[in-house]
Amino acid sequence: MSDKNSNNKPNAPKFKFNMYWVYGAIFIAFIAISFLNDSALTTKKISTNKFYKILESNDVERIMIINKNIAEVYIKREALTKEEYKQQTKSPFFRKGSPMFEYNFGDLQNFENKLNAYKAKDSLDFDTDSDTRGSLLDSVISFLPFILLIAIWIFFMRRMSGASGGGGAGGQIFNIGKSKAKLFDNDTKVKTSFVDVAGLEGAKEEVQEIVDFLKSPEKYTSLGGKIPKGALLVGPPGTGKTLLAKAVAGEAGVPFFSLSGSDFVEMFVGVGASRVRDLFKQAQQKSPSIIFIDEIDAIGRARGKNSMTGGNDERENTLNQLLTEMDGFGTDTNVIVLAATNRADVLDKALMRAGRFDRQIYVDLPDLNERKAIFEVHIKPLKLAKDVNLEFLAQQTPGFSGADIANMCNEAALIAARNNKKSIHHQDFLDAVDRIVGGLEKKNKVITPKEKETIAFHEAGHATVSWMLEHAAPLVKVTIVPRGQSLGAAWYLPAERMIVQTEQMLDEMCATLGGRAAEKIIFNKISTGALSDLEKVTKQARAMVTVYGLNEKVGNITYYDSSGQDAFVKPYSEETAKTIDKEISSMIEEQYQRAISILEENREKLTTLANLLLEKEVIFKDDLVKIFGERPFDKKEEEKAGQEETTEENNS
Repeated sequence: MSDKNSNNKPNAPKFKFNMYWVYGAIFIAFIAISFLNDSALTTKKISTNKFYKILESNDVERIMIINKNIAEVYIKREALTKEEYKQQTKSPFFRKGSPMFEYNFGDLQNFENKLNAYKAKDSLDFDTDSDTRGSLLDSVISFLPFILLIAIWIFFMRRMSGASGGGGAGGQIFNIGKSKAKLFDNDTKVKTSFVDVAGLEGAKEEVQEIVDFLKSPEKYTSLGGKIPKGALLVGPPGTGKTLLAKAVAGEAGVPFFSLSGSDFVEMFVGVGASRVRDLFKQAQQKSPSIIFIDEIDAIGRARGKNSMTGGNDERENTLNQLLTEMDGFGTDTNVIVLAATNRADVLDKALMRAGRFDRQIYVDLPDLNERKAIFEVHIKPLKLAKDVNLEFLAQQTPGFSGADIANMCNEAALIAARNNKKSIHHQDFLDAVDRIVGGLEKKNKVITPKEKETIAFHEAGHATVSWMLEHAAPLVKVTIVPRGQSLGAAWYLPAERMIVQTEQMLDEMCATLGGRAAEKIIFNKISTGALSDLEKVTKQARAMVTVYGLNEKVGNITYYDSSGQDAFVKPYSEETAKTIDKEISSMIEEQYQRAISILEENREKLTTLANLLLEKEVIFKDDLVKIFGERPFDKKEEEKAGQEETTEENNS
């Protein structure tokens, strides 16, 4: 039924015109004319005796000498009725006035002498003439280089302009300035909605208002409000900026133009600006609509920021055109521009001002509750066992983005399949965390017993010090199985704090130095295995002194410049630099001695923990509880939480 209706549409074209059809028709006509005019179709090659016999019969009207070695013989009209010529005159290719015979005579001078002798002897009345000709194949070969150059030029122009665009094959050269935006409308709807976006509650509220603007603009314009022109999604990679834009497209139900910032960039001058104009023209024609530019920093970088190397004029022209188009909108066009970037610091200030991108929506890394919601989205297609604990997995993945969690769920499924399991267990998720954070397990790495013992005491030192400090993150797992570039690792469960106090940072530094302190106590030697620990504590100490103002000697001063303008200027004197270096070194050394004293007090427990680690290679929090007992700080927190609950009940 649908086929019949589609065939009866009055405006449906029966075929699409293609310019190559014209080229093909001209080429075929050229070949046909050359083929039909070729004398080889009508002439018959003859021997010397036959030629001179015809010549003596005085039937020859004219002899055409071609290329000085071939004679074409033309027969008189009245002689064509003779029996010896009838067979050739009946051929469908024969035409009157064309040569009938062809004779290869060899030497031209001898041939001309013989013709003159026969002409004088028998009083013959034929004429002679000469001509130079080339074959069709020779003509094609002579033009072949030009044909190849034209074909290669057309091929590259089609590749640069995008052969999939409209306008037919012949029009691709002129479509290079057209927008490359992918359009999603009624025919190609986006199926993503806000239900598919877990977490990001604040960002969803902001973009939900944009959807409302497009669905019912009169609700806002009736009060005198103006529809916003743009919203900029800013945040670290993998946090869901592009996913959020897709959800806006799915919720709004309006035409949605999606493209990347690099789609404006081309090798030809002026193409980027032309594509911007074409994009906004299409969006206005389909108003109300949304334009989404992903990775806008490709064209939106600050103009003339790096004066030493000069500016990219073509990129700046594209940015200027984008600024002009966003300013040129009327308040009733109902076209909203969404953009996403993780490099908001490099964007041009003119792009960020109100009236262009009115809203800047920060899409941050998910917190604990948001990570749990993201897990619930990504486990839907997975076949899970009953022992999977999403609450624990959300706690175990601090700093993970939505993309990291999606990768972790997929990695857990692959690990379970590799082990021939029927469902994905909790341990598979933990192994996936180890794989993503620590790297691939190196089972064939050769480690000597002495190195293994050193690694065990190093990791046991970390675990012991962190267990004994109030503000250090509680341990979850310790392993001496080599992964990636590390020979051992300890996993902690850090508290998600909004602000960090001095004591908390010092405890973390002390726990980080616990590995080297354990080596010093047990072996009275230190190794290169603490490189990453030293790098971490040095960065922390430098940040405390120069960034956060947490050092009493330096004072409440920060040398951090968020604008990045003074990257090549040292904002303090040489005297202050000496003080900073001294305070950093003193702070690290103080925490190192603190870690040594903690381990000296718990030397037996440290040795027990290290031996258990050598035996099992992987130990968990429960093993530490058996050796050290419960952390007193955890009991305090539980008692405090219980008191708060009791107070709330009494108040109610």
